[in-house]
Amino acid sequence: MATVDECRVALRKLGEQFDEVDQASRSKHVVERSISCHIRDLGVTFYGRIHHGGLGPFDDSPPAGGGPAEVKLTIGSDDLVSLVNGELDMGRAVFSGRVKIDASFGDLLRLRKLL
Repeated sequence: MATVDECRVALRKLGEQFDEVDQASRSKHVVERSISCHIRDLGVTFYGRIHHGGLGPFDDSPPAGGGPAEVKLTIGSDDLVSLVNGELDMGRAVFSGRVKIDASFGDLLRLRKLL
C-alpha cells in the first residue's frame, strides 16, 4: 500500500504529465471541472481542478463554498502510483473496476481524449 505522501507525489506528477498535453488538445477537450480523487484503501480524498492551464494542484481539503466535485475518481493507492508511472492502463483499470470515475458522459469522453 502506498502512503498518503506517495499519493500526493503521484497526483503532482499526473499534473506535470497533463501539462505535456499539447495546447490544441487541451483547448479542444478541456472544460473546467472540479475533481476529487478518493484513495479508497487510505480513506483520504484529494481535491483539485482541471482547467485549460493544467490539472491541480490537489489539496487535502475541499474548496471553500464548493459543492461536490463534478468529476470523482476512486482508486487504490498502489493503482494510483502505477497509473501515473505508466504501469497501469487507464482503460483497463476502469473496465476491471480498479478505477471508478463518476462524471457526466460528456466529461468521460473529454477525459478519454486526454488520458
